[in-house]
Amino acid sequence: MEGSVLARIAAIVFVAIAITAALVEMGRDKAGQAVRPTVLVAPEPDPLRAEQRRCQELGEAAASDPDCLAVWAETRDRFLGRDRTGGE
Repeated sequence: MEGSVLARIAAIVFVAIAITAALVEMGRDKAGQAVRPTVLVAPEPDPLRAEQRRCQELGEAAASDPDCLAVWAETRDRFLGRDRTGGE
C-alpha cells in the first residue's frame, strides 16, 4: 500500500473514533453519569374505548343499540370538552 492510502485510512478511523466519542459524551449528564432512559408507564385501559370497539363490531345494529348511543354521546362530550355531570 502506498503512504497516501494508509493516511486516508488512518484519517477515516480517526474521524470514526471522534464521532463515536462525541456521541458517547452527548449521552451523559453534567455529572458525567450515563443518562438513564425514562420508563414510560402504560396508561390504564379506558372502558369507553372497549365499548367503542364493541359498537364498531356491531356494525349497523349499533345505530339502534341504546348502549352504543350512550357511548357515542360520551365520546362526543369528551371530544368537545363537555362535562357529563350537568355542570359546564
